[in-house]
Amino acid sequence: MNALPILAALVLAATQQAAPKEAPPPAPVVPSVDGLPIGSIPRQELPRKGCAAYLWTASGTRALVAMATGGGGTDPARLRLSIAGKITDLDRTGQLGAITLGFPETTTYAGGGATIKLTLGIEPRSSITDGGAVPEGILQLDRTGQDSVVIPVAGLIGCT
Repeated sequence: MNALPILAALVLAATQQAAPKEAPPPAPVVPSVDGLPIGSIPRQELPRKGCAAYLWTASGTRALVAMATGGGGTDPARLRLSIAGKITDLDRTGQLGAITLGFPETTTYAGGGATIKLTLGIEPRSSITDGGAVPEGILQLDRTGQDSVVIPVAGLIGCT
């Protein structure tokens, strides 16, 4: 019996199992979540330095709808979200309240005819390394000439 074919089959099987698997395709961007004027945003990376809050809708469809950066290091404090199907970055224009993990209780962002007021309940947790939880929050969207929309959100904060 020739052991070479068996050895070749074992090596091939081991190589196929050890081969890196392709990453799943990114989730599609949804222009509107539950009929709201905001949509989902694709997966976001942590900033090079500082903290970022990743926020999902807290009622109805669970969708990643916003990422806020705290402005640590050289990166400015911004909010990324999708308004009317377009991913938009808004600069921080104001803040109020105690700061936890780089974020005040209430932050205001503005640009392009939109103002966002983001109020977060932030809880540092020992079970989360370099971050915390956002068990509850409110994202208020105000646009010129349109109704205000208030969206309950929840999420996580990660820091580098």
